[in-house]
Amino acid sequence: MSRYRLGTGGVLAAAALVSAAAPAVAQSNVEGRVGKLESEMRAVQRKVFPGGAAAMVEPQIAPETAASVPNGVPATSPVADLTNRVTALEQQMATMTGQIEQAQYRLRQLEDQFTAYKKATDARLSAAPPATADAGDPAIPPPSRGAVRAAGDTTPGKAADARGEASEPVRAAAAAGVEKPSTGDAAEDAYTYGYRLYTAKKYPEAEAQLKQVVATYPKHRRASFAQNLLGRAYLDEGKPSLASIAFYDNYKKFPEGERAPDSLYYLGQSLTKLNKPADACKVYGELTDVYGDKISATMKADIARARVTAKCK
Repeated sequence: MSRYRLGTGGVLAAAALVSAAAPAVAQSNVEGRVGKLESEMRAVQRKVFPGGAAAMVEPQIAPETAASVPNGVPATSPVADLTNRVTALEQQMATMTGQIEQAQYRLRQLEDQFTAYKKATDARLSAAPPATADAGDPAIPPPSRGAVRAAGDTTPGKAADARGEASEPVRAAAAAGVEKPSTGDAAEDAYTYGYRLYTAKKYPEAEAQLKQVVATYPKHRRASFAQNLLGRAYLDEGKPSLASIAFYDNYKKFPEGERAPDSLYYLGQSLTKLNKPADACKVYGELTDVYGDKISATMKADIARARVTAKCK
């Protein structure tokens, strides 16, 4: 049995070997974790700061300040120091990861907002109808600019079919009271008839007649006048959206036309009614920049008052 017994000296020697090996193994494992974390930290820094080593952010880890240790108290072990380093690195990694995720979330929000804005803008631009052709000098003065009626205004001359209450025969009978001119100039007569319908406040009939003038005589000098008067009919009827399209179309396609400045002025009026004063101010500014040396003193005064109403800067 003596060969199976281990002496006291052998037991102490084995215990010493185990005690010496344990810190070495633990230190090796912690050093591996530290190396891995430091490598990941450098990778994150390269992604966040691609400018190079000069932009790298050093880990916020500072060596511990040596403190006076009372006699009889053992110093901190290397394993404890490495563990503190690992803990600090893990905390910094978590902080940086959270900041990156927040930045990416804000970026996605901005991209979504811009996409929605672009989609809405494209839809508004594509809604504009095709324009008419160029125009020339007028022979009949257009109606003078006056106060634009409110959107909810109703007058006896408005066609009831805008609310679905009247039929075509009723409208035709109402328009029959307006005399059609006959001078031998078909285009001039067509425009004059549309103008008379407008002054009689028969807006739906006037709109249909003025559209016909533009479509039938696109090269006649009255085309620009008819397009501008079409916008006036829409605006007086309380349809500023349709009016803004008609006015913009006249200005865009006939910038040299007699009624291009008028269309810009009334475009600003329409935008004001649509609760878009900032856009109206831009229109008034363009009107002054493009036609400032051509418009009359009366129109300049109208523009000044309109800018005050829109609270332009």
